[in-house]
Amino acid sequence: MNLPPPPGPKTLVAGIGNIFLGDDGFGVETARRLTERQLPAHVEVVDIGVRGVHLAYQLLDGYDTLVLVDATARGEAPGTLYVIEYDGPGAGEPQGAPAIDGHRMTPDTVLALLGTLCAGTGGEPPRRTLIVGCEPATVEEGIGLSPPVSEAVPEAVRLIEEMLRDGEPSVARATTTEASK
Repeated sequence: MNLPPPPGPKTLVAGIGNIFLGDDGFGVETARRLTERQLPAHVEVVDIGVRGVHLAYQLLDGYDTLVLVDATARGEAPGTLYVIEYDGPGAGEPQGAPAIDGHRMTPDTVLALLGTLCAGTGGEPPRRTLIVGCEPATVEEGIGLSPPVSEAVPEAVRLIEEMLRDGEPSVARATTTEASK
């Protein structure tokens, strides 16, 4: 029997990405590995994959913190891990882009949709959003992670566990910290 999580602040760890595009599957694989671990009762881990609209609706359930796990290209060596505090939509988002494209739901788009849903339902978005990213080697068609990204998955699991250890993701780790493996 599954018991509901205890009342109080909840954290959602969401693995996002497309397993058919090589290293874009990093978030999905990391989430899969996290589900095999003993995590605090207030933490829920889900494999969102490419279902960004589903993620936006799930966030209406009331999470205090959202941790997105995804491939994140920032120009470093493949397999480099990043922890980024999400402060809002990026300045590089194209103007006039469609609000919802089920196959291209970036974190900005998901959170913008969540804002719209919250406005319509009276819900609250997460107080904090963190991104645990990994520099991809390739996001070309193909199943399976490249060797450097595959090697980064256990380190990402350890990093997320460390962030969640004290009941809330660590502030020290949450400020655009870059953790090379």
